[in-house]
Amino acid sequence: MGERRFREYERRQDLLLPPSLEDWLPEKHLARFISDAADALDLREWEWAYATETGSGAPPFHPVMMLKVLVYGYATGTFSSRKLAAKCVEDVAFRYLAAQATPDFRSFLKFRKRHLQRFEKLFVQVVQLAQEAGLVKLGRIALDGSKFKANASKHKAMSYERMREEEKRLHEEIHGLIEQAQAVDAAEQRQYGNEDGYSLPDALVRREQRLKTIEAAKGRLEERARQRAEAEVQRREAQARERAEQGKKPKRYKKEPDPTPKPKEQENFTDPDSRIMRDGATKGFVQAYNTQIAVDDAHQIIVATDLDNQACDQGHFVPVLDAVKENTGTYPDEALADAGYKSEETFKALDDYPTEAYVACGREAYDPRVPCPAEPLPQDATATQHMERKLLTPNGRKIYRKRKSIVEPVFGWIKNVLGFRQLSLRGQANARGEWHLVCLALNLRRMAAMA
Repeated sequence: MGERRFREYERRQDLLLPPSLEDWLPEKHLARFISDAADALDLREWEWAYATETGSGAPPFHPVMMLKVLVYGYATGTFSSRKLAAKCVEDVAFRYLAAQATPDFRSFLKFRKRHLQRFEKLFVQVVQLAQEAGLVKLGRIALDGSKFKANASKHKAMSYERMREEEKRLHEEIHGLIEQAQAVDAAEQRQYGNEDGYSLPDALVRREQRLKTIEAAKGRLEERARQRAEAEVQRREAQARERAEQGKKPKRYKKEPDPTPKPKEQENFTDPDSRIMRDGATKGFVQAYNTQIAVDDAHQIIVATDLDNQACDQGHFVPVLDAVKENTGTYPDEALADAGYKSEETFKALDDYPTEAYVACGREAYDPRVPCPAEPLPQDATATQHMERKLLTPNGRKIYRKRKSIVEPVFGWIKNVLGFRQLSLRGQANARGEWHLVCLALNLRRMAAMA
């Protein structure tokens, strides 16, 4: 058999011509699309953030370049600053976006921290870019919520009842340690005279620090409970005025609003803004934030989003609908949501909106065996009863059936394609900024697939 020739291979050979970054990636690569999209956005505010009175100082990395690398990282499942720095050395797409620059992980940390609150405006710009490209129609949107783990462990949380017990125990231990330290000091004074003795025991310092942490968390719980009680008092007063105008007697309540926290109410020491929530996917309890998205059905672009620490989706429908209007300039024709969003107050408020809402009020919307009643609703029917009837009609069921296929795949892409399951930053404001970064990165990835 004849010897086979191979293509020439010489790793040390110098390039005959200077390399061009444009030759490194295929024409329709995601990195190229993100780079072009970033160039089309208004990023003057990002550049002005570095302005100084004299213009002096070492020149930082260009914010547009850093933004392209950061967004591409989130769009491809690279969220760590250290991994982003490593990618700029070893990954061709990252080197293309960074133009051969190699920022270290501290540069990415500082960049993300400096511009964290600007990602919300950037998300809106990306939505408007998709709208101009014809990828957002606003004929029908679907809303949904999902829990994402906070950068905190649920085992670092403590209930109000346990805090009170720990506070009492630590006070007793600190008192005992102080008495013990005073006795040791007196004995050493008798033995050594004026020579230096020992400082406060480390055990005493540790207990004092833990006591301060618990007292601060206990104070936050008590303040939240006080605000909750005040809000309930105001709600009852408003309800009483409304019933008086209708000629009805005020509603009687068995208990007055309690301004003290519930015994099982918890506070986390690592991220006090996060809350213990039940994850609908795993059926377990996690330390988390609750995220909301509104997805347009044309090409499954996220047109509005939010993040907070309220475990229940109830009450989020109208604010998210208003965010769609603010981001796109118009309300959608139809909006779909599951039963987690149902409430009488929400359904009453939707009467003033041009959007036709389809919000499930129970399992009946899913079960075709439940017939739609033939008799008309009574004149004094509630808004919830009207919504229930709408969802039981053949047309209502047909429209509502689209909800799951519009919005639920988007959360699936975030968690399984991007691999984003836990927030990196602590505090609700910081977590909210990172969540907008995740959503705009997914939107750009989706827009690249449609291009």
